[in-house]
Amino acid sequence: MAAKKEKSSSFLTDKSMSFLKEYINNASPVGFEASGQRIWLNYLKPFVDTTFVDPYGTAVGVINPDAPFKVVIEAHADEISWFVNYITPEGLLYLKRNGGVDHQVAPAQRVFIHGKKGNVPAVFGWPAIHTRLSNNENKEPQPKVENLFLDCGARNRKEVEELGIHIGAVVTYQEGFAELANDYYIGRAFDNRVGGFMIAEVARLLKENKKKLPFGLYVVNAVQEEIGLRGAEMIARRIKPNIAIITDVTHDTTTPMVNKIIEGDIACGKGPSLAFGPAVHNKLLQVVQDVAEKSSIPVQLRAVSRSTGTDTDSFAYANDGCPSVLISIPLRYMHTTVEMLHKSDIENTIKLMYETVLTLTPKTNLNYL
Repeated sequence: MAAKKEKSSSFLTDKSMSFLKEYINNASPVGFEASGQRIWLNYLKPFVDTTFVDPYGTAVGVINPDAPFKVVIEAHADEISWFVNYITPEGLLYLKRNGGVDHQVAPAQRVFIHGKKGNVPAVFGWPAIHTRLSNNENKEPQPKVENLFLDCGARNRKEVEELGIHIGAVVTYQEGFAELANDYYIGRAFDNRVGGFMIAEVARLLKENKKKLPFGLYVVNAVQEEIGLRGAEMIARRIKPNIAIITDVTHDTTTPMVNKIIEGDIACGKGPSLAFGPAVHNKLLQVVQDVAEKSSIPVQLRAVSRSTGTDTDSFAYANDGCPSVLISIPLRYMHTTVEMLHKSDIENTIKLMYETVLTLTPKTNLNYL
C-alpha cells in the first residue's frame, strides 16, 4: 500500500493568508494608497514597537526605534491605475495612465471608478468582433490610451456626475486574489503588495520567535513607486538608514514572447532572485548569498544595467549613500490583472530576508576598501 503523502508544512498561518487576500483585493492606486496602508498597519502593529506615516502616506513600523544603527526592509504599496480625464456628452469616460498600466490588456475588463460617492462599477468598452472585421479598411483597431473608454451605464454627462464620478477620479481593475493548481496564486497588484505582505511576515516571525536585534529595524511600505520611486526617495531621506533590503517583483522569463537573452533566465517556483547592478552593494549582496547558501534557500541570479528600476535605487543613492540590496520574487504577467507567483517563492523570500536580518549587525563590514 502506498504511503500517504504528508501535507507540506508552511510558516504562513491562516491569519497571514487572510491578510494577504484582503490586502490584494483592496485597491491602492498610485497617490491614493491610504486604504491599503491602513490594512497593512493594522496587521503589522502587534509585531513592532511603534509606527509612523509620512506626509504622502508611506507607512513604517519600527522595532527598536531608539537604536542608532538602522536597517530597512522595504516594499512598495501602490498599484498601477487610471485617471478619468474626459467625460463625453454621451456619458463615456476617457482616461489617462496613473503609472505604467498596460493599455493592451484593458478591453472588456471590469473596473471600479473611485468617485465621491464610493465605488462605481464600469467596463472598458470595445467594439464587437463582427464590427471590427467588417470595417471599410479591413484593419482591426488596436487598443491605445486614446481609444479606450469606460462605460458605467450613464448615457449623458449629468448621469455620470450624479454617480459621483469626476475628472481625476481613479480607476482600478476589479480582479482579486485566486488560487490555481500547484500552489500558484494570481491577483491584481502582486506588484508589489506581495512585498508588503512579505516584510510584514518578517516582522511577525521576529516577534513570534522572540528575536532581539542589535539595531533598529524599519519595516517600510513606500508609496508612489510606480511613477518614479517617489515614496522611497522621501522616506530614505527621513530615516537615513545604514542598510536597506528592498523586495520587489521581477519577470518570470519562461513564458512565451519573453527574450531570455535580454531579460535573463528566471522562473517561478525556483526561489527569490538576486540582482547584480551598480545600485546593488556587492558586499551586502554577498552577505545575502552566504545566508541563502547556509540556510539552503534556492536563489536565482540576474543582472541589471544602469538602474534596478526599483526602490533600491532611491535608497542606494540617498543621503551619503546606503548599502542596499534587492531581493526579488519571480512574477508572471506583470502589470496585468492576472499577475501570477508561486507560494514557495513567497516563503523562501520571507525566509531569506528574515535570516539576513538576523545575520546583520552594526559591525558587519560592508566597506569596499
